[in-house]
Parts: sequence; structure tokens; C-alpha cells
Amino acid sequence: MPHTASRYLAEGPRVGIRHFTYDDAAEFSARARESKDLHHPWLFPPDSPQAYTTYAGRLIDDPTKAGFLVCEKDGGAIAGFININNIVQGAFLSGALGYGAFAHAAGRGLMREGLDLVVGHAFGPMRLHRLEINVQPSNTASIALARACGFRREGFSPDFLYIDGAWRDHERWAITAEMRASGSAQS
Repeated sequence: MPHTASRYLAEGPRVGIRHFTYDDAAEFSARARESKDLHHPWLFPPDSPQAYTTYAGRLIDDPTKAGFLVCEKDGGAIAGFININNIVQGAFLSGALGYGAFAHAAGRGLMREGLDLVVGHAFGPMRLHRLEINVQPSNTASIALARACGFRREGFSPDFLYIDGAWRDHERWAITAEMRASGSAQS
């Protein structure tokens, strides 16, 4: 029986990760609209096909960004998204992660599986050395996800990002390729 290529860059038991495409506009924006209460006040993903096209274009065309959709293997529904922003090559080999689950997938462990896959892809084929996540201290679900995936808390940054009309404090969480390889992480 011939081997068929997977549509995913990496797969776990329940999800696969793949890059954003322009064809995902309708599903992504509908899921963003359904998830407004879950995301507010931390995250504002594009909730119209037009806004999605602009957003996805930056992830598709900008070499300092990489966007991944976390998709349920059973049916292919988009469960969430994980972006690596501010990718720096050279001696730094680093990127900053941003992510969000969609309401139908929240609390099911799909984003943990997806984030593990993205981290493996970043440290494997992308050849990055370090990933950082910046999280508002009151976003306990996002902090729990970072911790569960082996990120360590490295510090606190007051007035770090301008979100929802104000400068917001953030905790800094990070993981390196060596930490992942050894399984060592601390909170």
C-alpha cells in the first residue's frame, strides 16, 4: 500500500499542525467570533474573512513570522493557532510565541498537544534555539499551558505590551532546545 503524505507538518495522537492558508478564512474567523468571550481581554484574533486575509498574509509572507493552525485529526477542525513572531536568526535563533485556543476546543488538551508539536518543529526543522512566551499574569490558562509544555518563568515585565487600550504587565516564560532535550524545566 503506497504511503500518502500527511497534510500536517507534525502530528500527535489527536492533532496535527499546519501552516495558515488563505482558504482558512471562513472557518478561522467564525471560530474567532465564537470565542470572543474566551479570548477577551488578552487576545483579539481576526473575526472576519477580510481581517483574516490580512493577518494570515503577514504570517505567510514575513520570514520573521511563522503561523501554525492546530487542527483536530478527526475531521480537521481548527482547534487553535500558534504563531512564532520576531524570529531572529544568527547567534540568537529565537522567536516569541503567541497562541489561542478556540472555544469548542478549550480545556480538552488539544493546545498542549499542538504547542508541543510547534516547539518540536521550531527546535527541529526551523533550527531555533529559544522560544519565549509573554503572558499577562491574570491569564492563568495561558500560564498553565506554558508550564505544562516545559517553559520556565524567567521574569516579569511591567507595561510590556499595549493590549486592549492599555500597557499590560507580562510574565516571561521561555524554553530552549537543551531544556526540551533534557526534559528539564522549572516554574
